[in-house]
Amino acid sequence: MDDNNVRNEISQLGKYNLINKLTDDIEKQNDSTLVGVGDDAAVADFGGKQTVFASKLFLEHVHFDLSYFPLKHLGYKCAGIALTDILGMNAIPTQISVNLALSNRFSIEAVEEFMTGIRACCHNYKTDLAGLEINTSMTGMAISITAVGEAEADKIVCRRGAKENELICVSGDFGAAYTGYLLLEREKEIFLQTQVSQPNFEGYEYLLERQLKPEPRLDIVEGLRKNDILPTSMTVVSEGLATSLLHICHLAGLGCTIFENKTPIDQLTFDTLKSLKIVATTVALNGGEDYELLFTVRQSDYEKVKKIENVSVIGYMQEKNAGCNLITNDNKQIELRAQGFEHEEGN
Repeated sequence: MDDNNVRNEISQLGKYNLINKLTDDIEKQNDSTLVGVGDDAAVADFGGKQTVFASKLFLEHVHFDLSYFPLKHLGYKCAGIALTDILGMNAIPTQISVNLALSNRFSIEAVEEFMTGIRACCHNYKTDLAGLEINTSMTGMAISITAVGEAEADKIVCRRGAKENELICVSGDFGAAYTGYLLLEREKEIFLQTQVSQPNFEGYEYLLERQLKPEPRLDIVEGLRKNDILPTSMTVVSEGLATSLLHICHLAGLGCTIFENKTPIDQLTFDTLKSLKIVATTVALNGGEDYELLFTVRQSDYEKVKKIENVSVIGYMQEKNAGCNLITNDNKQIELRAQGFEHEEGN
């Protein structure tokens, strides 16, 4: 990147020279990538494997707030979310293509900062940046990312497919990203009121990282393959665990039971929400942007799935008439409802 004290306008280079500047040293990560950035379209050859596509759109003032979102983290997060949708099909991501629309308030240095995050995520998850397009926006920043992945035909897993008595599993923990969002919004509001307050996030780094820089769960898909487990259904949890689980139940024509004491919540998340007088389980079920994987497995895979680090078995599928239920810590049964994740920024 150039001297931070110098602002260079995108108009100085033009679109194609800027794309070349951002991508001229990219090294290919996958043999399947035949033609990458620099041509009219990318070309890939998967040698008979199934190809998986996923597209995501991110709009300033709708999905992210640049008043507290570093551009490097934003690039990483946008790429990671797109890759996560590939992982949610039990496939391995291989390429992404990025489309940017930028207003004139963004400099070359700002775009470089954003692309640093994109490229870092691609590097960490061995994914090729196979396309980059930049256009003008009159209303700020818009980001569109298409991710591509591959899998053998018999390894792809959809949301539909869960069976009665199968185990419900999740990766990671829940509620941290939404808690991080609450902290960022609180500090933003204080600053807007005082114009002098400096945010103090010491000790809350994990919560901020889960909101600003979530990591795709490639480790979980690799762990499933290593232990010879093929889930019967799978999805990404982006708008709350309850919403995703009820969707799996609806597609399967089944009910479910999950247990509050089995639902993974990080201790910092729990303590922070308690200080805010918010019930942690409510956020775990209905918060958003966790980007963890939810999947079902056969009961015969129980011993194998327990071996996978960062996977929890939280309940089981049951016949439809039994309903969808949560068993609370005091052993009460309540109906599982999807309230979803609603806020203006970051959804």
